[in-house]
Amino acid sequence: MPRVCTFTGARTTTGRKIHYRGRPKYQGGIGLKPSGIARRKFKPNIQSVRAVIDGRPTRIKTTAKAIRNGLVVKPLRRKYGWTRQQKQAAAEG
Repeated sequence: MPRVCTFTGARTTTGRKIHYRGRPKYQGGIGLKPSGIARRKFKPNIQSVRAVIDGRPTRIKTTAKAIRNGLVVKPLRRKYGWTRQQKQAAAEG
């Protein structure tokens, strides 16, 4: 599975890391000169979570930002109010 968010579509992007050397002009130098340009990757904070999609809990990959913003609806961990009588009725019927 790729590192892509199900909701926002965030994925790994590329960029550059630029190293400078020299003294700035305001400090009396002749200015900063780039001495090295390296490629780098920006990776989103992808989490694997269980979410309710189409009424069923499924495992998806999503960003922490989508979880924080409430785009992910998580399933209930417990069935609150699930009494013995209801359990027996479900087993019998």
